[in-house]
Amino acid sequence: MEEYNITFWILFNVFVLILLGLDLFVFHRKEHEVKIKEALLFSAFWILLSLAFNVGIYYWKGPAPALEFLTAYLIEKSLSVDNLFVFILIFNFFKVPTQYQHKILFWGVFGALVFRAIFILVGVALIAKFHFIIYILGAFLVYTGIKMAFTKNDEELHPEQNPFIVWISQKLPFTKTAVGGKFFTKIDGKLFATPLLLVLIMVETTDIVFAADSIPAILAISKDPFIVYTSNVFALLGLRSLYFALAGIMQLFHYLHYGLSLILAFIGVKLLLSDIYHLDMRIALGVVGTILAVSVIASLLFPKKDKDLPVPQDFKQPE
Repeated sequence: MEEYNITFWILFNVFVLILLGLDLFVFHRKEHEVKIKEALLFSAFWILLSLAFNVGIYYWKGPAPALEFLTAYLIEKSLSVDNLFVFILIFNFFKVPTQYQHKILFWGVFGALVFRAIFILVGVALIAKFHFIIYILGAFLVYTGIKMAFTKNDEELHPEQNPFIVWISQKLPFTKTAVGGKFFTKIDGKLFATPLLLVLIMVETTDIVFAADSIPAILAISKDPFIVYTSNVFALLGLRSLYFALAGIMQLFHYLHYGLSLILAFIGVKLLLSDIYHLDMRIALGVVGTILAVSVIASLLFPKKDKDLPVPQDFKQPE
């Protein structure tokens, strides 16, 4: 990695840390329920910031890397929307009050950024050294896409079966109810974890599972670690605002799940054929955009008649 690239990596991550600091300690210093208007404004801010960075990539590295960034960002953002369904189920299972959900998502995203950086750097290094891995990733994406098509978003969650949840429940004493927005509290001089920590662990481990799908998909778009990482970061930074903006209406997009499965399969086939046929990135972006548009329009034209998800009122620990 060239020296000037290291400088850009450092500057970018400092920039991200400043944004996260402003978000947590300025804009959301007081715990409160995030209203739709506030969520939409922040969502617009993150999207515009991502597009502005995309323009910067265009003038810095050229049109091809800029197109790779846009395609990778769109795929990651779309997969993030699908992941939000699972976050809703987690929050409802634990009955997390809305005023604490932003804090959980904030630290969940912070942890996700760290794990994604590790996965991306390792993935790029492995592909560079062992070319055959692209075939494994391609086959994995096709398999994941097919599996996703037959998996329902609203399937019942079983956090008590999460190995890490089980392990930490045995190692740490937990309070039965929430203690404000704290992850830990002291009772009679003894340290106790709160149910809020369990929710954070569930969100964090779930995101690691999500990364197993999204990182290979993005690596199929670009082998430039900076493009892959930054597109992931910008998609994740806007995840919290997007959650609160769409939480009440996400059940309307029931066909998006199938659209995303088709996108993963398409990217997998593209990766498998990459040595014998190079698909123009503009065509790939057009295919991804078309699939997303069709799945969203179909969801609105043919609405699902399921009951709304319950509104969380108080914490719940798994039995």
